[in-house]
Amino acid sequence: MRSRPVSLSVTAMSNAPLVLEVERLSKRFHQDSPPLFENLSLELRSGAYIAIMGESGAGKSTLLNLIAGLERPEAGNIRIDGEELGALDDDAITRLRRRTMGFIFQAFHVLPYLTVQQNVALPLDLLGVKGAERRARAGQMLERVGLGAMSRRYPREVSGGELQRIAIARALVHRPRLVLADEPTGNLDARTAAQVLDLLREQVRESGASAILITHSPVAARSADRVLTLDAGGLHPPEPVA
Repeated sequence: MRSRPVSLSVTAMSNAPLVLEVERLSKRFHQDSPPLFENLSLELRSGAYIAIMGESGAGKSTLLNLIAGLERPEAGNIRIDGEELGALDDDAITRLRRRTMGFIFQAFHVLPYLTVQQNVALPLDLLGVKGAERRARAGQMLERVGLGAMSRRYPREVSGGELQRIAIARALVHRPRLVLADEPTGNLDARTAAQVLDLLREQVRESGASAILITHSPVAARSADRVLTLDAGGLHPPEPVA
C-alpha cells in the first residue's frame, strides 16, 4: 500500500508559509528488512498543530528523528523552512535544529545540576545569546508557563508536572518554527497531563510555531487540530469508531 500525501494547515492560516515539507519518505531499520514506512508525504504550515498516533513499533519516534535530522532516510526529501536536510552535512543540520526546532520528551531531559532558569536558557546559550538577554528571556518564558517563582530551584525540588512545564518553556524559549513532542505526558497523571497539554497548545498558539505531538493516548491527541495515524500504509486519518 502506498502512503497518501497529507497536506496540513490551520484553516485560518491557510496562506501561512510552509514550515515542514516531507516528500515520499522511506525508512527501514536494515537493508534486508521491510520498510517501516515508504512514500510518506506531509506538509505542515505555520501555526498548525497535529497529533500522530499508531501502534508501538509503527515508526512514530523514527519519523520525528528523521524530521529532526537525527537519522537519515533511505529515500525522500525533508525541508525545514525551505532548507533540504539531505543537502546539509551533520554540522549544518545541528545548527538548523538548534535554530528552528524545539523538543519535548516524555522523560523531561532536564539537567539536575542546573537551576530551572538555567535549564530553560540552554537553547539560547547554544545559539550564543548573551548572558543578560539569555536570563531575561528565560525568566519571561518561565513566567508564561506559570513558574516564574521557581527560577532558582533545582529539578529535584519541583513536581513532574512542573518539570514538563520547564521542558515546554525550554522548547519555546528560542522561538522555534517547529516543536516536536514525543509522548510528553506519558509520565504524568491524567489531570496533570491535561494541564500540560492545554499549556502546550496555548504556548504554541502564542508563539506561532507549528507542532507535532506523538502519542498513544486518544485523549492527548484530541488537544491537536488534527489527528493522523501512522502504520505500514503511511500517514492517514484514523479509522472512525463503529
